[in-house]
Amino acid sequence: MTETLTSPADTAAERKLGITLVSASAAFFALTGVLTKSIHADPLTITCWRGFVGSILITFYVLWRRSRSGGRESLRLGWRGWLLAVEGAAASIAFICAFKFTYVANVAVIYATAPFITALLAFVLVREPFRAQTLAAAAVSLCGVAIMVGSGFGTGHLLGDGLALLMTTGSALYMIMVRAFRDTPVVWAGAVSAFLLFVFGWFVTDPLAISSRDAVLLIAFGGSFAAASILWTEGSRLIPAPESGLLGAAEVPFAILFAFLFLGEIAPAASLIGGAIVLCAVFAHAGRDWLVARKNAATP
Repeated sequence: MTETLTSPADTAAERKLGITLVSASAAFFALTGVLTKSIHADPLTITCWRGFVGSILITFYVLWRRSRSGGRESLRLGWRGWLLAVEGAAASIAFICAFKFTYVANVAVIYATAPFITALLAFVLVREPFRAQTLAAAAVSLCGVAIMVGSGFGTGHLLGDGLALLMTTGSALYMIMVRAFRDTPVVWAGAVSAFLLFVFGWFVTDPLAISSRDAVLLIAFGGSFAAASILWTEGSRLIPAPESGLLGAAEVPFAILFAFLFLGEIAPAASLIGGAIVLCAVFAHAGRDWLVARKNAATP
């Protein structure tokens, strides 16, 4: 019997590809704020079109992967999958609305605290152990968020910051459900979630009452959303979870940079200070996990 071994060169090539794909997904995710603010349509119209284009592209991807696996990947959602789809759709609406009411930097930085909120909710809901380093990083990031949100009082940006916090909490709950519902086809649930956004938007707004300029941007928005989801799914299969989390955190500086380059948006000093505190906590936490994972991998 012949045994197929993976050579070190193949492993290194896979790791490089994984790093490239996850980094690219972070860049695509970071375009969300720029595209949302560049489109003149209301948030529900944006989510409708984003869901329509995104659901089609992600569905093609899911069917392609299913054909490659010989039909072994199930498309049956069950109640768990539908719960994921509905919860993900609700978080997406809050996400898009948040960008319309506050700075891109605020939304991106608040969303960066999702791993800490996930850890807290996991401890409260399913008694998952809460590491001391996560608790410390969460406390530091909370101080940064408090500075950012506090600066929104009296400026009209408080609503957007609140929606960003709501969206981040919803995303954290989504992550917990993904871990709990291990047999659920998560990517397919994401496609269904995007389609639910299209259906909801179709009935509560007029998605066809848009300019040709907005139509182009909305199609691009749906495409970038699908690309980000697919690139992250493929890339995270090739590298360890700590490394994927560290690279994914690059979405925040990307978002702030894109907002400056394409929108000329510079967040106020309080947002930048709070954001710097949160980023330090996020990168320190993710970086420590990455270093521990590398050390364990190097230990024979």
